[in-house]
Amino acid sequence: MILSRLLVAIGAFVLGVLIWLAITQGDFGAAGGWLTSDPWGRVTLFDLYLGFFFLALFIAFFEKTWWRAAIWIAPLPILGNIWAAIWLVLALPELARRLRARG
Repeated sequence: MILSRLLVAIGAFVLGVLIWLAITQGDFGAAGGWLTSDPWGRVTLFDLYLGFFFLALFIAFFEKTWWRAAIWIAPLPILGNIWAAIWLVLALPELARRLRARG
């Protein structure tokens, strides 16, 4: 369990570093223009936001109260997979416990 949480946290950190490098070295306007004009860019964006939607459904079913679910779901479209990783690092022990109890 600790290893899984550590790997998720490391993945989130690496993603954060890549985002920082892209912000400081890249051209967001040009990249955004390509994403919205190229068919594969649109597929990539759709895939990304569909994944956020799937995770939002999972969070909604997992969290015990609607307001906790809302707190975790609302930032997903903006903060993306770094936010998803934070939720997963925190929720993983309970998620594992619930899955084991069902098995």
